[in-house]
Amino acid sequence: MSHSSTQINKHLKSLQKHLADEHPDNPTLAKAVKSFRKMDYVGHSMGLLNNDESYATCVTWWPMIAVLGTFSAGKSTYINSYLNIPLQRTGNQAVDDKFTVICYSRHNEAKTLPGIALDADPRFPFFQISRSIEEISETGQERIDAYLQLKTCPSENIRGKILIDSPGFDADNQRASTLRLTQHIINLSDLVLVFFDARHPEPKAMQDTLAYLVSASVNRADANKFLYILNQIDVTAQEDNPEEVVSAWQRSLAEVGLVTGRFYRIYNPSAAVPIANPQIRERFEKKRDEDMADINTRIHQIEVERSYRIVGKLEQTAKGIKNQIVSKLSDMLKKWKRRVMMFDSLVFGTLTISAGVALTMSESWDVLKTFPAELTQGETSALAIATFLVISVFYIHFSIRRFVANKLLQKLADEIGNDHEIYKQYMQAFNKSTAAYRPMFLKSPAGWNEVAQQTIDEIINEANDYIQELNDQFTNPSGNGGKNSQI
Repeated sequence: MSHSSTQINKHLKSLQKHLADEHPDNPTLAKAVKSFRKMDYVGHSMGLLNNDESYATCVTWWPMIAVLGTFSAGKSTYINSYLNIPLQRTGNQAVDDKFTVICYSRHNEAKTLPGIALDADPRFPFFQISRSIEEISETGQERIDAYLQLKTCPSENIRGKILIDSPGFDADNQRASTLRLTQHIINLSDLVLVFFDARHPEPKAMQDTLAYLVSASVNRADANKFLYILNQIDVTAQEDNPEEVVSAWQRSLAEVGLVTGRFYRIYNPSAAVPIANPQIRERFEKKRDEDMADINTRIHQIEVERSYRIVGKLEQTAKGIKNQIVSKLSDMLKKWKRRVMMFDSLVFGTLTISAGVALTMSESWDVLKTFPAELTQGETSALAIATFLVISVFYIHFSIRRFVANKLLQKLADEIGNDHEIYKQYMQAFNKSTAAYRPMFLKSPAGWNEVAQQTIDEIINEANDYIQELNDQFTNPSGNGGKNSQI
């Protein structure tokens, strides 16, 4: 076993122990780690994963809240208010262009740790993220500190959760990496708070940002995890027109595809403009309190949602391997074999005809008549020619195999688009299935056999059992009071 695979096993054992210690009354998540490790066996055999990779590190094992939005939308002020600790810089001080992962610590003071702390811990959503960011990979692992940092604080509100504060979308610095990391965060989060600035009622100026934030949520199966928050709504109190401001934002979001959902209207009382009119102040405070209560309720729910999300990811990944990846790879293998045989026929047929024509025109057929005899008598020149011909045939054949495989992968890249992780899986698995040492007559992708299929079926059944366990823990439709009441 390589050092890298030993290291990932060590990480996963640590994760399993951590989850068992954290949730002694709920063993489901610790058992789910075992199922992920079983699925890793299939992934490694097929080439979908490298030896130092695991499906278990593709999910975040702590409930996760992402805070996204435009620059100066009040994200940091909201976070500080939620934590009851002035952790994030606000106002004119808000110059961070990094993603900040915030988690609980028993220490009485807040601490800031470098991004490498996140890259090396599988419990966080950025485990080994340095490999996925081209700019970091090319310039060395220390560059991760330019994108990420970890802050710890003793706030009870964040205990057992991860909060991620993103840099403002308006900044152009590192924009490509920022968007790529944002997409990574969105995919892993249990809840996504998207902040907009009510002080800028002309959303047209931020159409690019709106388009990206909304395109990240529209048509997603988990679109309900996005909460759109119109922050600092107190600025509309002077004209008393919050409905007009909300309508303007809703129209802009509709133009970029979002026609469902609602805006939460909030502001921070300590940072708000004083509202002189008591009736208007009461109306704004009532709406703010209602919306804040709704947001806090959703945050409170993510502990339960986290468990279902992880088990759902386990089942989704297993079914994806069985129903999508294997099917796609098998289809690509059929096309590959067919095209290799076609190119072999064309190339070798053309070479044979060309050689025949050349021999006829040069009247060299007599050379071929004596060639077998010379070969059996051990003539060095004849043996060398035979060896050369055999090597040439193999070289041409395997060059054709590689050429056709690369063409199919190029087509796949065009089909998949910008999802680098999915393409990487297919590329590695297809390269393994079309490797020079693997016979062409094999129909199934490399690593996909009866044992692998049985393992995937077991994992899908285990995921269903885990869902049942979670239902027994969090629901009780029968109302008979038993902890293990049957659904």
